[in-house]
Amino acid sequence: MVKELLRALPSIDETVRDRSVKDEAGEMAHELLVSVVRSVIEGFRRKILDGEHSAALSKEVVCKEVVERLRSLKSPSLKRVVNATGTVLHTNLGRAVISKEAISSLQELSNGFINLEYDLSTTGRGERDSHIEELLKILTGAEAVCVVNNNAAAVLIALNTLADNKEVVISRGELVEIGGSFRLPDVIEKSGCILKEVGTTNRTHLDDYRNAVGDNTAVLLKAHRSNFSIQGFTSEVSLKELVTLGEERDIPVVEDLGSGSLIDLSAFGMAKEPIVAQRLSSGADVVTFSGDKLLGGPQAGLIVGKKKYIDRIKKNPLKRALRVGKLTISTLEATLRAYLEPGNVSEKVNTLRYLSRTIEEVNALAEGAAALLSEKLGSGYEVSVEDGFSQVGSGSLPGHELPSRVVVISHKDKNPLKIFKGFTLATPPVIGRVSGDKFILDPRTVESAEELCPELSEEI
Repeated sequence: MVKELLRALPSIDETVRDRSVKDEAGEMAHELLVSVVRSVIEGFRRKILDGEHSAALSKEVVCKEVVERLRSLKSPSLKRVVNATGTVLHTNLGRAVISKEAISSLQELSNGFINLEYDLSTTGRGERDSHIEELLKILTGAEAVCVVNNNAAAVLIALNTLADNKEVVISRGELVEIGGSFRLPDVIEKSGCILKEVGTTNRTHLDDYRNAVGDNTAVLLKAHRSNFSIQGFTSEVSLKELVTLGEERDIPVVEDLGSGSLIDLSAFGMAKEPIVAQRLSSGADVVTFSGDKLLGGPQAGLIVGKKKYIDRIKKNPLKRALRVGKLTISTLEATLRAYLEPGNVSEKVNTLRYLSRTIEEVNALAEGAAALLSEKLGSGYEVSVEDGFSQVGSGSLPGHELPSRVVVISHKDKNPLKIFKGFTLATPPVIGRVSGDKFILDPRTVESAEELCPELSEEI
């Protein structure tokens, strides 16, 4: 039976010559078209062998699959979506939305040649990090700056430079796991260092560090628990205490801030978050943090601190592998410039604008969207506006909830997951969340009520 099903499949040549396939392929190179057809037929072969098909597959079925595969290849995989999840920094949705100024800079500088590594004053070779170095030095008080492609890379290269084949001492309570199951202990070990844990999950004392320091200790590492919190019977060693120990033993102190913030977020009614400048003024030798979280810029890992350590990091061969490109430098520079005017930064940096939105603003968007959706969805649907909450996301400010007003959609005969799927397949896709028997849209991160009312799919 299986052999008969396999024999019934059309040949690659027969499928390539089919009119519908040729029309969809257009001017695609013949060898590429053959590769697509081979992949589709091989997929059907595997399904037959796995027992997923018990009836013969016609040529029409195979060609239809090839046509759909060709259309998919010719269409962009990345699409703009509407984030109505209530999570401002949603890792799966691209985290920070960069500012208009950053987009403008990106458009101007990506459409031609730029002085990325060319020093216009000396007419010699320049350094790409120099375009953001002065800005970060002013904003953080750092002596020097290094930029890599994300914060995990920042931690990796900093530790590899300062402690390769030597011990890195860190509290067990700070060995965090970040998104995608990447764990700080694994990053430390991949950096070529020897991980030395001290204390317990909930309580670590200065003597734990002092007793752990030996001749092979190269770094005292502190990691901000930006994606979780420990409450109850707890104790941790402050940065100042760690710095004092580091000075006594001549060991540098590196702090991984994770999300990182350049300003006091409590001014926007949010929980206090460590400010980079304050951590450096407290004595940290090197501080690492993200560019695309609370900073509100592109994905990047920022390393700031004392020049003698940053200069060594910059000379590490890994810097070449982890460096950022011109598009990141361009958008990062524009984002950092916004922080030179702290009175206006919450309007210019989208992440801060979304986080600081008043409940009245959010409610106006929710009420407008609810009215439009009530009309569009028709009978059978119940649409209302209720109290809700948003969250920062991406491991930033864990447990901190932002009061919100959300659009709640339900249907007496339809599962909320089906409604969720329908909005996900809309044009453009609208990504909400499901809670109990309700589908929820949080408008905190949208610009207009109309964004929550897309062209809906047949799933709805």
